[in-house]
Amino acid sequence: MATSLAVIILLGLLANQIFEKLKLPGLLGMLILGVIIGPYGLNLISPEILNISSDLRKLALIVILLRAGFGISRNELKRVGNTALKLGCIPGIIEGFTIAIVSTKVLGFSFIEGGILGFIIAAVSPAVVVPQMLDLIQRGIGSKKGVPTLMLAGSSIDDVFAITIFGTFLGLYSGKNINIGIQILGIPLSIILGIALGVIAAFIIIKILNKYYIDDTKKVLVVLSTAILLTAIEASLKDKIEIASLLGVMTIGFIMREKSQEMHKKMADSFNKIWAFAQILLFVLVGAQVNISVAFESGVKGLIIILIGLVARSIGVALSVLGTDLNYKERLFCIISYIPKATVQAAIGAVPLAVGVVSGDIILAIAVLSILITAPIGALFISISSKKLLDEEENNDYEGKYIVKMIAGSKINRKNP
Repeated sequence: MATSLAVIILLGLLANQIFEKLKLPGLLGMLILGVIIGPYGLNLISPEILNISSDLRKLALIVILLRAGFGISRNELKRVGNTALKLGCIPGIIEGFTIAIVSTKVLGFSFIEGGILGFIIAAVSPAVVVPQMLDLIQRGIGSKKGVPTLMLAGSSIDDVFAITIFGTFLGLYSGKNINIGIQILGIPLSIILGIALGVIAAFIIIKILNKYYIDDTKKVLVVLSTAILLTAIEASLKDKIEIASLLGVMTIGFIMREKSQEMHKKMADSFNKIWAFAQILLFVLVGAQVNISVAFESGVKGLIIILIGLVARSIGVALSVLGTDLNYKERLFCIISYIPKATVQAAIGAVPLAVGVVSGDIILAIAVLSILITAPIGALFISISSKKLLDEEENNDYEGKYIVKMIAGSKINRKNP
């Protein structure tokens, strides 16, 4: 296992460096590397690491969501809050139900089977979107209207809707007496509970860290461990109530930023350094989940369904940003930013097959194909389009520059505030 970990880290760093030299997103190189060295490629990753892959990916996702929380200001969140909520539900719901209907015609699925497929595919990938949005925030690109913050918040909410409705359709397939309308109405409660737990956790952390002397390294461990426990609470209560724990994780970072500026700056810098390692595990292991041969089994029909779903999602994004002050370029960027799929599809794509859904093998194949197509293309398009579609704003605020530099892992020149 140790040897495999060393191979992942060294090759991951190399892939990241090569792609950045080519002016391409480093995560794209790591995703492709994962496919190559994974169990369906050269098989260089030990079974022990693959067995704990989901936990390692969750840990890395927690790190990036904490960083996201530290990177969001209250003013930015107020500005984009309502639109972010719309982006978190409308595109995914339109895409999910569109795929559900189309798959009954193209694949001969029942509507329930189509719904299972639709809401596996409908989830955007925070693992791909969030790091890129943080990078744009750090570089001041699109910051004038808060576009990266908007996409960052919206993508985090999007998964809550997709996973909840997926679970509802899976329950209907197994014969459980479930009302889809009630389940959808329960999603706001899930979001509120997740945020509330994040707020409570943040205040507890702040109180402990203010009362007792703990060095900076241990403070980071306290925050990270608390965030992990927050996701564990969701897992333990999953059969009783849904909790949007990943939103809670982001909330921890946000509250700590608002309540303790000095502490948050140090935390942001520390989590930035941790991310240098965590991102390698996240993207390489996500890539390792991709079985190309399975993906191609879905054939042209699978590709058609994915493309129709993306068109439906794009319409949903366009509807969500109606009435905002975004220009047509910024709206197009929002559509592009909602292309990548990876995290949820890798996590639950095989669940229908495991629980005995008749079309589970086809659902898995299309889920894998959606990762293979949309993750690299989406990551690449976000990187390229951000330079062409978003404005770069020079931030003259001293504190704003300091925060951005700290998040980026740099030092600000205090002589030039």
